[in-house]
Amino acid sequence: EESRLDVLINNAGVYQCPYTRTEDGFEMQFGVNHLGHFLLTHLLLDLLKRSTPSRIVVVSSKLYKHGDINFEDLNSEQSYDKAFAYSRSKLANLLFTCELARRLEGSGVTVNALTPGVVRTNLGRHVQIPAVAKPLFSLLSWGLFKSPEEGAETSVYLASSPDVDSVQGRCFADCRPQVLLDKATDPDLASKLWDISEVMVGITT
Repeated sequence: EESRLDVLINNAGVYQCPYTRTEDGFEMQFGVNHLGHFLLTHLLLDLLKRSTPSRIVVVSSKLYKHGDINFEDLNSEQSYDKAFAYSRSKLANLLFTCELARRLEGSGVTVNALTPGVVRTNLGRHVQIPAVAKPLFSLLSWGLFKSPEEGAETSVYLASSPDVDSVQGRCFADCRPQVLLDKATDPDLASKLWDISEVMVGITT
């Protein structure tokens, strides 16, 4: 067991996968991209508080703009659109950051989010591209997408830069703070999602 934890980066993710469920029965994208991070952070929070000053970094996506939180169907049981489900999970990341920042105020633990941009990784392995277009897509990706190193720059910045020592609850892109849509910083929405997430992962009943 570790004696201290200086930085937690919530970066695990799946993107536009076919409808599947996690072992716990959650829609895969919401389960991995939001609930997994939510529970992991909860389990490590006491250690982070004992290790202050410490930081939490949450990796979201600009695609959050296309999502919304339907509390009546968080598991996409009524309907499933893989692109929308991804956007919803990324919106959940930002609302999680917003509420966690409020709860951590004055604790010595900071939390901030980021949108890394389009990065050349295998995250998009479930995206269907016609075989005839794959060579062109591959060529374009090298010219237009960020390398993994470039994609990680803002994560590293938020994890280590003294510039953000006291910054709390913001979202960054290319190491610069961003202005988010109101739905990503709505305190009532963030609080409600937090409460429901606690029930879903078994923290409360």
